[in-house]
Amino acid sequence: MNGVGSWSAMGGVVGAGFGLGWVLVFLGLPAQRRPGLDARLAPYLRDAVAPSRLLASMPRSRSRAAEVAAPLIGDLARWVDRIMGGSASVRRRLQRAGLAPDVEGFRGEQVVWGALGGAVGTALAIFALVVRGAAVLPVVMLVVASVLLGVIARDQWLTRQASAREQLMLAEFPTVAELLALAVSAGEGATGALDRVCRLSHGELSVELGRCLADARAGANLPTALQGLADRTGLVSLTRFVDGMVVAVERGTPLAEVLRAQAQDVREAGRRAVMEAGGRKEIAMMIPVVFLVLPVTVLFAVFPGFAFLRLSM
Repeated sequence: MNGVGSWSAMGGVVGAGFGLGWVLVFLGLPAQRRPGLDARLAPYLRDAVAPSRLLASMPRSRSRAAEVAAPLIGDLARWVDRIMGGSASVRRRLQRAGLAPDVEGFRGEQVVWGALGGAVGTALAIFALVVRGAAVLPVVMLVVASVLLGVIARDQWLTRQASAREQLMLAEFPTVAELLALAVSAGEGATGALDRVCRLSHGELSVELGRCLADARAGANLPTALQGLADRTGLVSLTRFVDGMVVAVERGTPLAEVLRAQAQDVREAGRRAVMEAGGRKEIAMMIPVVFLVLPVTVLFAVFPGFAFLRLSM
């Protein structure tokens, strides 16, 4: 009887489970999912109807580890920003590098770089403790220094990105200025010349000019859009170029001559920079000659005489 009762109880539990499952399936049917009051009033309270989720772009999926670590990285990023400061400088360098001026995102990257540096420092610390038997204090200092080096390395890499992009823009500037002068000489206006140059050229400076053209078409006047280009970059030559274009547009002076003069000035500045770099390289080449080649030459010249004197004595 006990066996029959246990089988009956088990059958009752299984039947109840199946019944509950069918009830949940029935309640989950579309006909049973009636919208609530909030869902019915939402289309009349919003400014625009939300697009269909089937037509929207799929969001970038993040792993569970990234979702868990995101708040921690955000807190550490804010802590790094409070410690290091210089948010205005970071935003300025991000603009010069052609990146989005997202200071918080950059601080998050610094946290990731610091974590990678800390991982490398921890590996070296474990090796020093296990193999070399190092003391605890130097090992801890090694890990802390590795974290700081990772954070500082990301900041220095941003500066290098900004400088490399500005050098590319400086190399493209004479050609772009000549194209603008040619377009203006052919009868194009300033906006039309910018449009033509942006369509014909490719490069960092063309991207910045495209942004100026987009600002001008969005409603801003051309001098204001060009001034935004000067504010986003740290090149003196480009700032003078923008000032010349603004003065030419506002006062009606010949724009083609101004552009040609600006291009010639940039070429002369580039020639001077190449000559200065060559002079510095020439001085640097004297260091191995004076401290390595010359002592070896003197030694080869003097050594036979000392050997002959030793044999004579």
